[in-house]
Amino acid sequence: MSITEKEKTDVRLVFLGAGGVGKTALIHRFLQDTFDPKHRRTVEEIHRKEYEVGEVKVTINIIDTSGSYSFPAMRKLSIQNGDAFALVYAVDDPDSLEAVKRLRDEILEFKEDKHPPIVVIGNKIDRHSEREVSSRDALAMVELDWDHIFVESSAKDNVNVLEAFMELLQQTDLPSQLRPALCRRRETIPTQGGKRPPMNKTNSCLIS
Repeated sequence: MSITEKEKTDVRLVFLGAGGVGKTALIHRFLQDTFDPKHRRTVEEIHRKEYEVGEVKVTINIIDTSGSYSFPAMRKLSIQNGDAFALVYAVDDPDSLEAVKRLRDEILEFKEDKHPPIVVIGNKIDRHSEREVSSRDALAMVELDWDHIFVESSAKDNVNVLEAFMELLQQTDLPSQLRPALCRRRETIPTQGGKRPPMNKTNSCLIS
């Protein structure tokens, strides 16, 4: 391979969940470190971020799907082309967890894979007094019954957002030698006051 020639590696992370659970908020928090409390209906949006690690160009495509069930063909196509899936529910909305169960069934059907790469994210943990979904019950279902990764997060307070994305990247087919290098990348987007909230895990990596 010449110096100017680059290998290209693409991964597609697909975010699925009911409307209003915070899929877009999690993506914007990860990419831009911003949070907009207003809910805006999404049909489907694709966010793309490129990195160069050595001689390899890595493109991370994040698919923000509609929370409406009015677009089954688009959702099926996103699932068929996805490399890893974030199933998002809101901890103050038990119905959104039921939607996650239905969406998981669709992934199992469309991917024809008994062990698809899925991370289940319980968002909006900042709503302490409004919580209706138990962490223990959700954890037991996701990790024991389904054998998937479970993370609780808050896009509003920036809790476990990076961790959720790192878990997703671990589920992809990126060459193993690229993952540590990606994790060593540092964020380049400035934040207000030049400070970021503390990370929850001392060994977590940041991706710019």
